[in-house]
Amino acid sequence: MKISILIPVNNYDIIALVHSMKEGMENVGEFSEILIGDDGSSEEYRKKYQSLAGEKIKIITSEKNIGRAAIRNRMINEATGDYLLFIDADVMIRGTAENYLTRWLENIHLGRVISGGILYNDNPPGDPDKLLRWKYGRLKEQKKTHERNKHPHSSFSTFNVLIERSVFHKIRFYEELKQYGHEDTLFSYQLKKAGINIHHIDNGLIHEGLETNKEYLTKVKLSIENLSRLYDNVTDKKTFAATVNLLRSFIWIKRFRLRGLLAGIFIRYRDRMEISLDSSKISLLLFWFYKISMFCTFREIHQKRKFLPIFRIPPEII
Repeated sequence: MKISILIPVNNYDIIALVHSMKEGMENVGEFSEILIGDDGSSEEYRKKYQSLAGEKIKIITSEKNIGRAAIRNRMINEATGDYLLFIDADVMIRGTAENYLTRWLENIHLGRVISGGILYNDNPPGDPDKLLRWKYGRLKEQKKTHERNKHPHSSFSTFNVLIERSVFHKIRFYEELKQYGHEDTLFSYQLKKAGINIHHIDNGLIHEGLETNKEYLTKVKLSIENLSRLYDNVTDKKTFAATVNLLRSFIWIKRFRLRGLLAGIFIRYRDRMEISLDSSKISLLLFWFYKISMFCTFREIHQKRKFLPIFRIPPEII
């Protein structure tokens, strides 16, 4: 049995991570290679990645940014492992790489898709401009294993996940999603429709690459727009909604015919909400309302084919 490590990256320094993983692989022979998927990085970073190429390390380069789904599919095509371990570039290993890799081997019998989980540092970031991403991640994304296994498909992320290669004979990452957001949600939905279970274990990596509050809010807009478009296009809306907490809330709002009201509130109070969310006193309840009211607004746009200028996104963020 061979396992490939796949790290998609765009303009992020992964030298220490790759060296650590390679060192850990020396005593865990089942891990046979590391693939770095350079998705349109700058020349400066491209040279850094190329300097890592060598024994057991392969660089997959795209001259332009093709998106998170497309670069992952390219890496799948090049990988030789029977299992593929996807990890994001902006991670830090808790403990040693050898222990982290060994933990996967101890649990590989549990299923075809195994999620290790996401962790956040215990202390808030020194930069208050990154507080929103840390607070949301720590309270909503960092969940205990038994909690994630209660609703395994709704707690799925490719941030840190081991997938049997045969899964990709049926399912691939959806490359039509070019902008950021909910690629993993769609993949989880496809797994559920295919009858492929997800098993969650305690083998988390720490999310280090926190965006500023403003950057994160921009990504939230992109992801919620994606979610609305996906909701229009999936064939089984009930199953899809079951994988997304926000959609479960939306179904209740729609049932009580409150969608238009929340969209109106969002349009009127959006600026005030964003000012509050970019402060030192962040309310996750407000953040939830911000997201659900924004989703209601996108539903109005997509169903009535209207365009509101409040959603103009800087092209460099896409």
